[in-house]
Amino acid sequence: MTTHSRIGVTMLTHNRRHEVLHSLRQLTALAERPAIALVDNASTDGTAEAVAAEFPAVAIIRSERNLGAAGRNLGLRHLQTPYVAMCDDDTWWDPSGLARAADLFDAHPQLALVTARVLVGPEETIDPTCLLMHRSPLPMQPGMPGQPILGFLAGASVVRRDVFLQCGGFSERLFLGGEEQWVAVELAARGWWMCYVPQLVVHHHPSPCREVSRRRWHEVRNALWFAWMRRPVQSAFRRTAELAYQRPAGDFARGAAAALVGLPRMLGQRRIVPPAIEAALRRLETCEANRKVGWAERSESHHAPESPASAIPLATSASDRL
Repeated sequence: MTTHSRIGVTMLTHNRRHEVLHSLRQLTALAERPAIALVDNASTDGTAEAVAAEFPAVAIIRSERNLGAAGRNLGLRHLQTPYVAMCDDDTWWDPSGLARAADLFDAHPQLALVTARVLVGPEETIDPTCLLMHRSPLPMQPGMPGQPILGFLAGASVVRRDVFLQCGGFSERLFLGGEEQWVAVELAARGWWMCYVPQLVVHHHPSPCREVSRRRWHEVRNALWFAWMRRPVQSAFRRTAELAYQRPAGDFARGAAAALVGLPRMLGQRRIVPPAIEAALRRLETCEANRKVGWAERSESHHAPESPASAIPLATSASDRL
């Protein structure tokens, strides 16, 4: 099979016409010539019309309302390639990355998802989340093509399409903020591999158009839902306390209030993750806590600056960057 028949690309956008056009210019110039499906999450700035005029070969899927991350499911369902690369309106894949990703999936039948190394801005600095994934303490299984992970960056990942959709894709209820972890534990519980592969590269030029405040309390709400729906009670209590300590008081209060409103309905679907997945989550959380302590000690003794990665839990992604 040719590369373009094996892998397609879905892009998610909402009111970022300038960024969409720039990113599509990079994607349509790739030698792989992938099929591209743009999911327009109810934009009102003429995004769909501008894309149709400049890129007639790009499939445009218009949602009547903003579905958040769940909009990606529409693009995945539209594309019929066995593998699908996801990106956001301000990210694009490096040349040869899609072909290499498709080869990895061909060679590893247990592989469900790979996340690429993300280079940020014109300076191409590596995203701190990638540094965390590179140092993941999870043990590698024989034959894995990269470091095993239990979280990923949605805007910089390639998935095995059918497997991803069979797991339910992204939940509309979560909107945006930590939605990747829910998918990751579902894939892991079913025995699928997820790997960070730094040889794959995604470029990210962050858009100035972002709802930072809303995203922060969404992350708190979704993290609390995950803790109480998927974790044992002891872990749920501990995770709640950690979030209360780590997050700004206003963000935690708003996120906790939203979580409480939806929790009764959510608890009816409570499914605790398998013991092996819970152990992996605990291992990731312990590793992150130890890393923070180490940075604090070095900061006190050597006046070293705080690691920018230390604020990002390894078990989840920092998808608000994308």
